[in-house]
Amino acid sequence: MHLATSLTAPTGRPQLVAALFLTLGMAAVVGTALAFEHIGGYIPCALCLTQRTPYYLGIPLMALAALSQVLSGPALLTRGLLLAGALLMLYGGALGIYHSGVEWQFWPGPTSCATSAQGVTTNAGDLLSDLNAKKPPSCDAAALRVLGLSFAGWNVIASAILAIIALRAAFRRA
Repeated sequence: MHLATSLTAPTGRPQLVAALFLTLGMAAVVGTALAFEHIGGYIPCALCLTQRTPYYLGIPLMALAALSQVLSGPALLTRGLLLAGALLMLYGGALGIYHSGVEWQFWPGPTSCATSAQGVTTNAGDLLSDLNAKKPPSCDAAALRVLGLSFAGWNVIASAILAIIALRAAFRRA
């Protein structure tokens, strides 16, 4: 028995299960990034922050897709929302590929590739010394690699998995 079949068998509504899974999956990915930032102390670069946008947009869209199924909304609406989620994840994956290429020096990153002054004091007396002490990360240096992949590389994998799930659900027959 396939995992997808076992997940959808109790409800008979594969789009609902997929939309709920995608909502939670997207929230988990962006939540992990935020945890590394706030708990782990990693300061994201500009490309890292940009890669979060598809998730920030996708989470409410997938929640709407689930709500559409719960309220027995038009199938076209649910499928359209799932397709939009898939496209967002494909875009997020493309951003991750671009960022990974910048980290591996396959191509140059954007010239504006530095974060804004995050964590800089608002005290005017300490501002200059704080600006000199804070070094925003460059987009071409991976902050951490796990099994050879940076955060951007793992984003490519997560985005691809989520995009496949969303595409399958969008085009699956009810």
